[in-house]
Amino acid sequence: MSETVPISVVEADSASSKGGLGALLAKKPELYLVPITFVIIMVLWEGLVRLLQVPSFVLPGPIAIWNGLIDLLQQDIFWGNLWVTGGEVLVGYAFGVVIALVLGTLISQIRVLERSLLPYVVAFQTIPSVALAPLFVIWFGFGELSKIVMAAIISFFPILVNVIAGLKASDPDQLQMMRSFGANAGQVFWKVKIRNSLPYVFTGLKVGTLFALVGAIVGEFVGAKKGLGYLILQYNYQFNIEGMFSVLIVLAVIGMLLHGAIGFVERRIVFWTGEDSHAA
Repeated sequence: MSETVPISVVEADSASSKGGLGALLAKKPELYLVPITFVIIMVLWEGLVRLLQVPSFVLPGPIAIWNGLIDLLQQDIFWGNLWVTGGEVLVGYAFGVVIALVLGTLISQIRVLERSLLPYVVAFQTIPSVALAPLFVIWFGFGELSKIVMAAIISFFPILVNVIAGLKASDPDQLQMMRSFGANAGQVFWKVKIRNSLPYVFTGLKVGTLFALVGAIVGEFVGAKKGLGYLILQYNYQFNIEGMFSVLIVLAVIGMLLHGAIGFVERRIVFWTGEDSHAA
């Protein structure tokens, strides 16, 4: 015999589910603000393009760009260039991370290295990346190596700065307490300094992913025979503005995925800092 569920229980469950959704939206308003803002911008963009009759070779509307993106995703040439750029970004980023972690650790712990090397690192970072790209093409050729070096160097600096800042940000009281319990320098470093530096390091890692992508694209702009940057230049020569916007959308998605992947790892490792530290 079937059981009858009291109406009060059903209403309570319904209210609970609504309260949960409302609480979630109140806690994270970006869940609805971001898509609403996107829709408003797209509608205004499409409306102004149609109202002002802007030529498509100057500024296409979102609908035309969407059609261009669908067409782009069906082309084999796009996927080949995507894998090239993706490989350049990932390999360059990996090299940048390793060098920044090692050098940042040494600089933060050895005073003479900080005083002798850090000024040169900062001075090198002030040089525009566009100015470095032609040199790397001359030194490393038109192949993928010059773009990997470009991605590594540009992603290196924000990671380095955050590693140094994180390792120097340890609470003096914690350091003193560890020493009072007889901890040696190695134990203090691994149990206090490394732990306290992780939020800083992950902030640098997230910024570094975006810089690595920019570095690879800049390198492809200057001299390349394949890659998404090269594809943008080809579309530019052909006045294919929809194609250019489509590639830019793909690059934006790649950047968001890389940034989100590092953020996901951060939330699993640096779980004690709360949500506010993950806004970067």
